[in-house]
Amino acid sequence: MAGDAGEPQADCLFCKIVSGDVPATIVRETATTVAFRDINPQAPCHVLVIPRVHYPDAASLAAAEPAVAADVLREAGEVAAEEEVDGHGYRVVFNTGAGAGQTVFHAHAHVLAGRGLAWPPG
Repeated sequence: MAGDAGEPQADCLFCKIVSGDVPATIVRETATTVAFRDINPQAPCHVLVIPRVHYPDAASLAAAEPAVAADVLREAGEVAAEEEVDGHGYRVVFNTGAGAGQTVFHAHAHVLAGRGLAWPPG
């Protein structure tokens, strides 16, 4: 995998969404990111923001391509504004590893809002 970092992966669901091979309800797109509704929403607003490049998690994305990691965060804020939840509060979550609930190993941010979000999460 290390030699393929940043390259589309044939077995990655999110790479297939980026390429258009798997449909998704896309809410925003930029040159470096795609944002789409989660198919199993955990809140009234639940949008995923992913980089177009493939890295298995947020830390590896940030280490290899910090500008793209910043784009993902900026787009999370844009999604919150477009969904009109930015004034009420929202959460941006990066799950890293199966033990933290990551099920698709392509870096992605969850933008969650529209219900009470207790702390600590879980």
